Amino acid sequence: MNNKKFVVVFMLVGTILLSSFSFYAYQMVFSPNFLVEGEKKILLIEQDETFKSLQNKLYDQNYVNDLVSFSFLAKIMDYDKSIKPGRYAIQPNMSNIEVIRLLRTGTQTPVRITFNNIRLKEGLAPKLTENLLMTEKEFTNALEKFIQSSDEFNEHTIISMFIPNTYEVYYNISGDDLMSRMHREFKNFWSNARLAKAKELDMTPIEVMTLASIVHAESVKQSEGKTIAGLYLNRLNKGIPLQADPTLVFAAKDFTIKRVLNIHKEIDSPFNTYKNAGLPPGPINMPPIHAIDAVLNYEKHNYIYMCAKEDFSGYHYFAETLREHINNANKYQRQLSIEQRKARMNNK
Repeated sequence: MNNKKFVVVFMLVGTILLSSFSFYAYQMVFSPNFLVEGEKKILLIEQDETFKSLQNKLYDQNYVNDLVSFSFLAKIMDYDKSIKPGRYAIQPNMSNIEVIRLLRTGTQTPVRITFNNIRLKEGLAPKLTENLLMTEKEFTNALEKFIQSSDEFNEHTIISMFIPNTYEVYYNISGDDLMSRMHREFKNFWSNARLAKAKELDMTPIEVMTLASIVHAESVKQSEGKTIAGLYLNRLNKGIPLQADPTLVFAAKDFTIKRVLNIHKEIDSPFNTYKNAGLPPGPINMPPIHAIDAVLNYEKHNYIYMCAKEDFSGYHYFAETLREHINNANKYQRQLSIEQRKARMNNK
């Protein structure tokens, strides 16, 4: 073979090899390689994730078709040296470069956290960290740190900072950042309009929420909220102890109590509103928004007494005088005695 033919053959082979390499390089970078013909999946990258453990996760959990091409391109782009923990949405038919860019920039899909019906600050950690990278201990440490540095909240009132709702946060959010976010949401909730209504009541937002927690605990009927709020505001303005049974349950720290008895009224606690006039030192639960707004938009009337109706519907009688209240209470007690006798007969 003369030199001319050799050059031609060499160029031809080189062109073929170059074309093949270019084609493979294009496929490696741009062709679908993740969840091919599959469905969207969430990829969780943990705090201590290594590139090796991530490779294993992608392969074992069937995220990637060609692990070699992903790994090669990831190393070229230095992603193997900068693993960012988080929660990432991997879409069907994503290419290697799309996934690497997503993971390298830390572009996460937010987690939704929802909380309500929490009575004690100790109940916050399990609820808020349920779907987060953060541990309960990390959250609790951040919570206590926040309380210690706060001029606004203390051990009794911190529960009021958490407005029950659904929030979007990142999977790897820190405890301090989550506390800052919740404080910001509290400030946003207390708009100028709500603050103005609280001022008309001569109450702080925390005092409004403390009363709202009692209103919420007193009735399962949301429609009664404004009436109950007005009743307790009447008592506060007249200097009459609130005498709210739910505060005794909270003082006893026994949330299985179904019926408050005279013995509970003797509990030595600042939350005992039979012994102590005025509001308790903080909320007895995490009041929902409708209960807070019920206080701010309370019903104006002269009621200072309430009693459950004898039909056990969950609704209440409201009264202005003690005599009227005693009559309502007697109706309830008579029917309760009848129901108790029926229950005893059925159990024989």
